[in-house]
Amino acid sequence: MDLVIQLWQASGLYQMTFGQLVMILIGLGLLYLAIAKKFEPLLLFTIGFGGILSNIPGVEIATGDGLLYLVYKVGIETGVFPLIIFMGVGAMTDFGPLLANPRTLLLGAAAQFGIFATLLGALGLSSLGIMDFSLKEAAAIGIIGGADGPTAIYVAGQLAPHLLGAIAVAAYSYMALVPIIQPPIMRALTTVDERAIEMTQLRDVSRLEKIAFPLLLLLLVALLLPSAAPLLGMFCFGNLMKEYGVVDRLSDTTQNALINIVTIFLGLAVGSKLQASVFLTFETMGILLLGMCAFAIGTACGILMAKVMNRLSSTPINPLIGAAGVSAVPMAARVANKVGLEANPHNFLLMHAMGPNVAGVIGSAVAAGIMILFTAS
Repeated sequence: MDLVIQLWQASGLYQMTFGQLVMILIGLGLLYLAIAKKFEPLLLFTIGFGGILSNIPGVEIATGDGLLYLVYKVGIETGVFPLIIFMGVGAMTDFGPLLANPRTLLLGAAAQFGIFATLLGALGLSSLGIMDFSLKEAAAIGIIGGADGPTAIYVAGQLAPHLLGAIAVAAYSYMALVPIIQPPIMRALTTVDERAIEMTQLRDVSRLEKIAFPLLLLLLVALLLPSAAPLLGMFCFGNLMKEYGVVDRLSDTTQNALINIVTIFLGLAVGSKLQASVFLTFETMGILLLGMCAFAIGTACGILMAKVMNRLSSTPINPLIGAAGVSAVPMAARVANKVGLEANPHNFLLMHAMGPNVAGVIGSAVAAGIMILFTAS
C-alpha cells in the first residue's frame, strides 16, 4: 500500500498544478492550429510541443541542465538562432520587386509605425497604472507589430527574456492569422475602386542590381545604425549567397537543411518559456492585446501611406499592397493579391506586393536596431 501511495505521489498527475494543466491545454491548442489549421505549422508545432514538455510536473527538461534549457541558453539567449533564421530568409528572398519599384520601400517603412505606436501605448498604460511595463519590456512588445517572428524573438531575448514566451507566441500567432486579421482592415480603409487599381508590369531587374543592393544596404545601415547590423548582416549575407551563384551548395544548405534544423530547436526553446508560472499572468494578456494593436496599426499605416502616395504621384499604387508592408513574408503579399482579385479578377498584385513585403523585413530589422540602441543601456 505504501508503495502505491509513493508511486502516486511521484506521478505527474499528483504533482500537477492548475496552471500547468492550463498550459498543457494551450500547448495542445497550438498543435491543433499547426496540424489542423496549418497556421504557421513549422513554428507553432514545435513551440506547442515545447510548451507541453516544459509543463509536465517532475520533468526538468526546461530547467537546470535540461535539454530545452541548454538549447535556450545557447540559441536564444545569445541571439544565434534568430540570426541564422534571418540568414535563411535572406537566401530565400528576391529583392527584384523592391528594386523594380523602389517607392514600395516607403510602404514597408510606414508599416513599422505600429511598432513605435505600441511602444508608446505600453508606456502609457504603465503610466496610468493599468500595466507595469518597463521601457525595455515595452520595446520588446512593440516589435510584435513588425509581424517578424525571428526579429521579435531576437529583441525579446536582448531586452526582456522573461517575456519571450508570450511575445513569441503572439508574434507567430498573428503571423498565422494574417489571412483573417488583415482583410477587414484592408476593406475598411479602401474603396472598391481603389482595390481594383491595376498596376503596370514591373521592369526586369539586372543581376548586378541584385548583387549591389544587399551590399549597399548593409553598409548604409551598419554605418548609421550598428545595432541593426547583426540582423540585416545575416539577411544580406544569405541573399548574396543566392545571387552570386557561385556558392550554390551553401545557399541550398542555408535555405533547407540549416534553417530547418534551427527552426526545430528555436521552436522547442521558445516553448520551454511557456511555463505556467511565467506565462499565466495579467501581463501576458496585455502583451497579446498590445501585439494585436501593433499588427493592426502597422497594416493600416501601410495602406494609408499608399493612399497618400497616390495623391502625390501620377502613377497609381493599389493601396492593398501597403498592407504587405508588415514582415509576414510571403503571406501578407498573398492576402493583398487575394483581396485585389476579389475587386478585379484581372488584378494580379502578388509581385507588386512582394516589394513592400521585403521592405517590411528590412524595416523591422531597422526598428529592432533602434529599440536595442535606445533601451539596452
